[in-house]
Amino acid sequence: MKSGLTLEGACDEVGVSARTLQRWQKAPGRADGRVGPKHSPPNKLSDGERARVLAIANSPEFVDRSPKQIVPALADRGEYVASESTFYRVLRDEDQLTHRQCSKPREPRPVPTHTADGPCQLWSWDITYLKSTVRGQFFYLYLFVDVWSRKIVGHAVHPVESDELSAALLRRCCLAEGIDPAGLVVHADNGGPMRGSTMIATMQRLGVVPSFSRPRVSDDNPYSEALFRTMKYTPAYPGRPFDTVDEAARWVTEFVRWYNTEHRHSGIQFVTPDERHRRVDPRLLAKRARVYEAARRARPERWTRETRNWTPVGAITFNRPRGPRKEASAHQTAA
Repeated sequence: MKSGLTLEGACDEVGVSARTLQRWQKAPGRADGRVGPKHSPPNKLSDGERARVLAIANSPEFVDRSPKQIVPALADRGEYVASESTFYRVLRDEDQLTHRQCSKPREPRPVPTHTADGPCQLWSWDITYLKSTVRGQFFYLYLFVDVWSRKIVGHAVHPVESDELSAALLRRCCLAEGIDPAGLVVHADNGGPMRGSTMIATMQRLGVVPSFSRPRVSDDNPYSEALFRTMKYTPAYPGRPFDTVDEAARWVTEFVRWYNTEHRHSGIQFVTPDERHRRVDPRLLAKRARVYEAARRARPERWTRETRNWTPVGAITFNRPRGPRKEASAHQTAA
């Protein structure tokens, strides 16, 4: 449509199906042929039953309880009035489906969303387990990644989880990158080392802006989670647990070197994170584009469309808000 709204979207707004609209267009001027159901459902509540549901829900005994509490309480007294879903439906129809307790109603937390158009603007970090040869004992990999370039900017392996160790690693990352951390956004989940007092105090002292995932939401930190999956499913990942923390640290160091300097990342047009971090990816991608154009000129009969798009990836939006229905996913490819 001229306004940019799809046919399906416009039909949803007015409450008709796209197929109904097509029938109307074939016979303009016809009246609306929808007559609706001719009979009430046999299991529909009577007016008296609906009134009883409302009276029970608003009675002094149940006024501060939800239907999930009301229905079992009635059953304990040998009474069945309606199901929980029916209670909810009747209350919703009467605009009475509200918070029914004295406590403050739960408020949904906004999705943490950030945008970076260059390196060292937005980091993500997390901790993952590395198995040891002792059953039930693990080593802990602390890892910071730059969301824009996907470069691992810092890592450490320790035998324990600690916010003091996290804070020390954050300081080392800033020194290694040679940056002023003021204004840097660092995202993490809600674990103890992430929200520990030492870590928070270090962020405040450095001017780092903390960002945290929503409680009990596992995909608010996709870049770190995807990086851990890449690490643990790479063919070079050891098939046996690590004997010592030093052995684990040596393997992680070699993985980080490979990941940053050799691994062509699918989310950044298959350049390495180090190339992206150093901003040399536009030159490399332009060279690829010229190679493809030369191949197309040499054998044009083999090219029915345009050559592959080697345009550099622009700004990265962390946890991009979901668009309209049937559109792209919430965030760009993480790994």
